[in-house]
Amino acid sequence: MLIHPWDRGADQEWRTWLAARDFGLLAANGPDGAAPVLVPTQFVYQGGEEVLLHLARPNPVWAAIEANPRLTLAVTDDYAFVPGPWRPPAGTPPEQGVPTTYYASVHLVGTATVVDDPELKAALMDRQLAHFQPDTPRTPIVPGQPPFGRMLSAIRGLRLQITEVRPKFKYDDKKDVELQTAVAERLAERGRPRDAGARAQLLRRRDARSGS
Repeated sequence: MLIHPWDRGADQEWRTWLAARDFGLLAANGPDGAAPVLVPTQFVYQGGEEVLLHLARPNPVWAAIEANPRLTLAVTDDYAFVPGPWRPPAGTPPEQGVPTTYYASVHLVGTATVVDDPELKAALMDRQLAHFQPDTPRTPIVPGQPPFGRMLSAIRGLRLQITEVRPKFKYDDKKDVELQTAVAERLAERGRPRDAGARAQLLRRRDARSGS
């Protein structure tokens, strides 16, 4: 992912953004030169330098992880297409504007540790359920015991120790604030499902630049 200096997310910026998200795309290098293995997955970001997740035991990604435990978890959101006429250079007609897409994307690069021990898998699952079902009564997961303990053999847990973060917030920060404001107004008018999220990021980045 290309990250220009004006697109790079600050440390606290990407951490705050990521803390509100829990679905991404896990990427592993394909074994023996095969194409990369990509897995859409829920995850729990621990807030520090670790991500927790689990996958079905038959998932083909495990072979790739065993061959190379270096993985990337990509999380992308708040995206919207911006038509060219919305962003023409100053002094030029709208039809000469170049279209683009706004988006936020954080790539977490790290080393995976596979969790197969039943007790550790149960603890990992309890942590995930506490995140995804905080207001729902839960039966403790006890290895070998019903109703869930016997299901642990069907999954494998994964801890991703983060060693590098690549954060990008692409919202025309190289353009002037007047253009960002105008695009924000257009996004509000258009009102497509993801326009509000993109607009919120655009205005937040604009205000941070201008000191508002």
